[in-house]
Amino acid sequence: MPADLILNVAVGGVLTGLVYGLMALGLSVIFGVVRVVNFAHGEMMTLGMYAAVVLFGSFGLDPLLMLVPVAAALFVIGYILQSTLINPFVNRPEHSQFMLLVAVAMIMVNGLLMAFGPNARNTLVSYALDSYQVGPVIIDAVRLYAALAALAVAVALFAFFKLTPTGKAIRACADNYLGAQVVGLNVKRLYAFTFGVGAACVGAAGCIMVLLIDVTPQIGPAYTLLAFVIVIVGGLGSMPGALLGGILIGLSEALAGLFFVPSAKGMFAFAILVLVLLLRPQGLLGKKA
Repeated sequence: MPADLILNVAVGGVLTGLVYGLMALGLSVIFGVVRVVNFAHGEMMTLGMYAAVVLFGSFGLDPLLMLVPVAAALFVIGYILQSTLINPFVNRPEHSQFMLLVAVAMIMVNGLLMAFGPNARNTLVSYALDSYQVGPVIIDAVRLYAALAALAVAVALFAFFKLTPTGKAIRACADNYLGAQVVGLNVKRLYAFTFGVGAACVGAAGCIMVLLIDVTPQIGPAYTLLAFVIVIVGGLGSMPGALLGGILIGLSEALAGLFFVPSAKGMFAFAILVLVLLLRPQGLLGKKA
């Protein structure tokens, strides 16, 4: 097989993997702080994708330009969901949290089915067929713009947690729940804010992802599972790990589709998961408990 072909496919896989990483970043943020696994994560991304489709179809607005408004809308949804529904379940057993969020996911899926029907929808932007050539590598413009947008959102998120007072307060809650309460931090409000940030991340990822794939109401569970795989590979609660895991999964899917068949890509993603769990159970960038 020509080396140029392998290189082109690998570059495309890495670019897609950055979008996967942004999607998983929201899940990692929520779990790392609130310690709740968001089983409606993929469905939230689907909401973002449908929002981008509606805005594009009705007003011709590019999904990348709508990234911030859609992320802001998902932030509000996540904040309200955490403060009103999820917060009473934070200290309950894990199976109660699981059932609650699965129920939320099912409501979202069926609500989207009622609103949009089962048919796939997409956004055909003006640069859909454009590409750039760098030496032997031909890069799809859509994948390049999607990856750059995902990277920009991830950098902004890292800066928020490192540099802003609210971000530092959220990190304090994650490090020491009791200590945060002792020094007077409003932990419930910060938990809701964190869930909103995670939802905003996955909403932004939805705006970007709709450039790469068609959207149907039923795709949410598959991407929830993919996000779990990515955060476990990268390390639960590790934000850089989520990006690294996304790149690895995107690369493995692309190469599996090239060397074998496209339907084998899921098999290789889970093979990476099994290897990581065997050799480094805490994930590539995770810390031992």
